[in-house]
Amino acid sequence: MAKVAIIGAGFAGHTAAMYLGDALGKNHEITMINKFEHFYYIPSWVWVGVGRMELDQTRFHLKKVYDKMNVNFVLGKATEVHPDEQYVIVENRDGSNGTTRVDYDYLLIATGPRLVFENTKGLGPDDGFTNSICTGPHAETSRDNYLAEVERMRKGEKRKFVIGTGHPGATCQGAAFEYITNIHKDLLRRGVRDKAELQWLSNEQAAGDFGVRGVHVKRGGKVVSSEDFIKAVFKEYDINWQVQTGVLEVNEKQIHWENFAGEYGDTDYDFSMLIPQFLGQPLNFLDKDGNDVSSQVVAPNGLVKVDAKYGQPHAEMAQDPDSWPAVYQNPNYANIFAAGIAFAPPGTISVPHTTPNGTSISAAPPRTGMVSGIIGRIVALNIVDLIKKGRMTHSERMTEMYAACIASMGDSLWDGSAAAIIVYPVVPDFRRYPNEQGRDMFVTHMEMGLAGAWMKRMVHTTFMHKLQGRIGWKMIPE
Repeated sequence: MAKVAIIGAGFAGHTAAMYLGDALGKNHEITMINKFEHFYYIPSWVWVGVGRMELDQTRFHLKKVYDKMNVNFVLGKATEVHPDEQYVIVENRDGSNGTTRVDYDYLLIATGPRLVFENTKGLGPDDGFTNSICTGPHAETSRDNYLAEVERMRKGEKRKFVIGTGHPGATCQGAAFEYITNIHKDLLRRGVRDKAELQWLSNEQAAGDFGVRGVHVKRGGKVVSSEDFIKAVFKEYDINWQVQTGVLEVNEKQIHWENFAGEYGDTDYDFSMLIPQFLGQPLNFLDKDGNDVSSQVVAPNGLVKVDAKYGQPHAEMAQDPDSWPAVYQNPNYANIFAAGIAFAPPGTISVPHTTPNGTSISAAPPRTGMVSGIIGRIVALNIVDLIKKGRMTHSERMTEMYAACIASMGDSLWDGSAAAIIVYPVVPDFRRYPNEQGRDMFVTHMEMGLAGAWMKRMVHTTFMHKLQGRIGWKMIPE
């Protein structure tokens, strides 16, 4: 009987657990280790953050799903991995004291990001001055603070909202974009939009870059860029924007930043929501003698090394699609895999930039949502292969992967809107697509309108159905 352990029940880990439980659970031992008892559908937290959806509508109990999927569930925080002896130590969070040992033949690390607010002084809702929608409690706190600002505006006060990224190396610009456009629509609904100044502040190369080198589509015989697309939205919604900017520090009233040119400046604010830097979750990797072997498993940023080509200059990496991993397998421990944000990418997708002062302002590559789910499925199917056949038969690089994103710009099904974007491949492949974008211009697509708002809500409902393992779940793509 084979034993498979998974650390982390986000999109990647939970998807993998479902496929593994479905294929192996009756004859083998599948164990999920997770810090929380719920699965959280993170994309809908932009609505929680403006009071348009309750947090309970974005979560469900994991154990109920795993019980019917033949997956064991350990509620706790993984603290140690012993790759030589093949077990994980878990700090229990089920009300019992002590730890639990979980043995494995195969291990999938899908921990998601560590939110490193402390890498920007003054950032974050706990020890800083800014808001966040990166956790459920943070989204609820942002909602409460946002609604307090609405009350001030109803009394006639003018308020300034600054939304974007809070670190020169941050990612997840898409979530911040959704949040600022939902704020705009919600303020209109509440009749106080004229009292608000909205400011976009981002480390992107250009508006609409989103850490994926932007998106370009053919329309009417012309190439239209996501920069054109997003700037048009900002102009229509009266949102000011500033890109090519890395936030260095935040105080109670100002955001201190540096831009691509190496210039320093300040932006005043009354309410801000800035996405922090994402790094790997802390785990100790110990050999049989108790020695630290972390360097064999993770990169200095805590993300898990996989079958990628590390250390290449960006220009070389961008021309080599094989730089990106295919099976997400650690090169030193063949039975350890990583998925979603937990795997270490070989570099950025967008062109990195270093200022004259030596500051790197470079959007990290996004690996969330659909991309995480796809990678989780690929890893799960390969572990099934290894157990049943002794070899892997599935692979998918991000240079071969498509992604669909529906960015909410107001949740109303009557006057809301959303930007629907399909990108193929996620990471440009200039060998297969020798155009300026390195993408399939027939498949890659962008649209905006009311239909997108219906699609966004439908995706929320559909995925909450799929991820609870309900009837037909495997028919719904990741």
